Amino acid sequence: MKAASTNQFGLNAPITLTEAKKPDIGSKDLLVEVYASSVNPKDWKLNQRFSSLIPTLGFMDKPIVIGDDLAGIVVAKGAEVKAFQLGDDVYGMDMRLRTAACAEFARIDSGCVARKPENLSFEEAAACPLVGLTALQGLRLGKVGKDSKLMIIGASGGVGTFAVQLAKAMGARVTGVCSAKNEALVRELGAEHVIDYRKVDITRLKEDFDVVFDVTSYQSLASCTKLLKPTGIFISTGGNASAIITSIRDRLLYKKQQYRNVWVKPNKPDLERLGKYIEQGLLKPVIDSRFSLKDINKAYLRSKSGHCVGKIIVQVK
Repeated sequence: MKAASTNQFGLNAPITLTEAKKPDIGSKDLLVEVYASSVNPKDWKLNQRFSSLIPTLGFMDKPIVIGDDLAGIVVAKGAEVKAFQLGDDVYGMDMRLRTAACAEFARIDSGCVARKPENLSFEEAAACPLVGLTALQGLRLGKVGKDSKLMIIGASGGVGTFAVQLAKAMGARVTGVCSAKNEALVRELGAEHVIDYRKVDITRLKEDFDVVFDVTSYQSLASCTKLLKPTGIFISTGGNASAIITSIRDRLLYKKQQYRNVWVKPNKPDLERLGKYIEQGLLKPVIDSRFSLKDINKAYLRSKSGHCVGKIIVQVK
């Protein structure tokens, strides 16, 4: 099968299409013929770095395939799998380091997928798992519900566009932070107010939000404390080492206001919940761009630009 992998060292190591062995599956796994995948910042911040390190350790007897999200069709299943049948359309992501989804076939734990929402194409469905689950689980950490007052920093990105829509569906009052060129989109997704971060230093504002959800990982509880109520909750996706270290510091310094990191946990019930929102018309993926599997390098460069609006799709089939 064709698969995207790298065999050179460094964050800028080129990704190439190679011939790889179709993955073997365990008793609880599915083998999925992949129709589409997507690119997330995690892919190049972590996965590409790890993959490019492998040659220096001498473990290149098989390619390290990249990619987390997938959407496709079940073509084989393990002996213990009862919830899925051959031919089922599914979407999801695995956390055994990665799903290895940028390939024609991928192995995935059957507990990490759900049936694809009927009103989405495979490409649209591939945009959903990692960012949708991150948004849903982050809002759950913040106990977001009806009339919650919520700020989302990075509202026009992959996680942000899902978080705005989900929060709106939950009855929250949403303020989005993004650039001015994306204001109309963020309002359309459900934000009542939008702040242009290039014109306004949000850390100097005095507000009373119940929750500040930073999906960029650039802010901290310390920088956003004036935005929160005395017992407010700051949530971060913790996408870099600095954010993780800062979270430890802020947990020690702040007792009433809370710092929470969301570490995405793929699971079928949450994917099914996302699917219900999607089929009810309350949630839709925002697509930034599409690239064929052979142009995977271009997809990574687009993600690294930091200017994506929504998700980058990788067309596998």
